[in-house]
Amino acid sequence: MPVFVLSEDLLFPPPELAEDDGLLAIGGDLSQERILMAYQMGIFPWYMEAHPILWWSPDPRLVLFPNEFRLSRSMRQTINRNVFGITFDRAFTDVMINCARVKRNDCDGTWINEDMLEAYTGLHEAGFAHSVESWSEGRLVGGLYGVALGRAFFGESMFALKSNASKAAVAALVERLLQSGFMFIDCQVVTQHLKSLGAREIPRSEFKALLRAALKLPVQAGKWV
Repeated sequence: MPVFVLSEDLLFPPPELAEDDGLLAIGGDLSQERILMAYQMGIFPWYMEAHPILWWSPDPRLVLFPNEFRLSRSMRQTINRNVFGITFDRAFTDVMINCARVKRNDCDGTWINEDMLEAYTGLHEAGFAHSVESWSEGRLVGGLYGVALGRAFFGESMFALKSNASKAAVAALVERLLQSGFMFIDCQVVTQHLKSLGAREIPRSEFKALLRAALKLPVQAGKWV
């Protein structure tokens, strides 16, 4: 299949037309309207600094269902001892900046460039993007951020400056999502770390059906506290 070049018009090709690696389209912009439309179609932006904007819809898709989340006994003990203080939406920009600094094995740079930082900060201010923070002795040591639409959470990135700090943030997120009736966390790209926490791959067709169902449910607007 060809990779589609987006124009200024606010539209995307069907995700089923993506390349085998999940690449669907190139170009466009990072406006709030375009990003939200993308998520609602099962598409997300991911690109390096020197590249144009790339839009992806992989098949299969890595998804974590909150009721399938699992932690080791030692990690549960860590959480029960309140080793980390957990907050929501207190330091969104700082979480993104720290995620951008994480060195990853699958790429030389980061996709969290200035344009992405500005775009997702705007989504956060509009009540669509959220962060979970892990604190130790008053210092931000881990966290994650993502986008919530309907009863679906689209995880974007996480970081840890202290062992288990990101796992504590994920555990807190899962607990909140369970309480709020969320259906799944979209993990997007396969990692062994996420699979060890219970995430599993499902066909894109199944993911899209789940997404349609999740988007029919009410949105929890505004910042999480």
